[in-house]
Amino acid sequence: MRALQLTDPGVLEIREVPVPEIGPSDLLIRVGAAGICHSDLHLLHFPVKMREEPLTLGHEIAGTIEAVGSEVDGRHAGERGIIYLCWSCGVCRECVSGNENVCMAAGRTAMPPCPGLGPDGGMAEYVRVPARSFVPIGDLDFQQAAPMADAALTSYHAIRGAMEHLRPGSTAVVIGIGGLGHVAVQILRAVSATRVVAVDVGAAQLDLAKRCGAEIALESGPATSRQILDLTEGRGADAVFDFVGIDATARMSVESVAPNGTYRMVGLGGGVPGVTAEPAGGPGWPWGASVRKSYGGTRSDLIDSIALARSGRLTVEVDPFDLADARTALDRLEAGQIRGRAVLLP
Repeated sequence: MRALQLTDPGVLEIREVPVPEIGPSDLLIRVGAAGICHSDLHLLHFPVKMREEPLTLGHEIAGTIEAVGSEVDGRHAGERGIIYLCWSCGVCRECVSGNENVCMAAGRTAMPPCPGLGPDGGMAEYVRVPARSFVPIGDLDFQQAAPMADAALTSYHAIRGAMEHLRPGSTAVVIGIGGLGHVAVQILRAVSATRVVAVDVGAAQLDLAKRCGAEIALESGPATSRQILDLTEGRGADAVFDFVGIDATARMSVESVAPNGTYRMVGLGGGVPGVTAEPAGGPGWPWGASVRKSYGGTRSDLIDSIALARSGRLTVEVDPFDLADARTALDRLEAGQIRGRAVLLP
């Protein structure tokens, strides 16, 4: 089969490799679509090899069951689904509580094995997965389904954890209307009565935000925090979701969150928000506000995201590419030329 593999730091190749062999508790998935994420760019630029053998990328995977392991019950060849990306132990205190994304077996890093980030992923014609990671999607289109595995999962999880702040009359700010952000705007509209304010750079992204349901779209810049305060009678937003995570957006989040509000740190841009232990006041961290660094999501979050997509209340802006054009897609993502989510088709 063909697979997109990271062979050395910065080196991607389409290689001919054997179709994976499955174990008794595994499924073999014929890939229908695989989403591209900024995490794939992080891997591409990682300065050392992730492992000795080449790594097949891809953690947003939708496809059809091709073969079923001998010990697997309840699954059958031909069934369509997506792959839950947190391959957690399933038996620790966090897992049995439904918090598979912070599985205790992963230690303090709290990042369970994830396809394309350790085990081989789905930017290939076939992928081996644990049977318990398979989530049915019915007749949902593969191109729409694949981004549910991360773009929707991660957004839904961040929003679900902030629901107490999203009451009628509240304001939520979404910073970065890219692969995750444009999905987050739709989820906020679907599950809450909050007013959604979108922040990004450029008319195209702001237009996308409005089409996804944002009531207000603001150009990101030095005055954006002040604009958010003006929109909220000087108090700030009840919830701020930062899907970029660079210094500028982290500071914007701190400067625009309300007292007793919440800041969800989702983007992995390495930004320093500047939260300090000092009296509240001015542009600094307000009294009672909370900050949470949000990773992935739970299986329940994924099931709910799929339900929104199947009901027509969540639609991903998809930019499809052939698997052979994966490097072009990644280069365009890095250059900010992808609107929504790039998806590879094997």
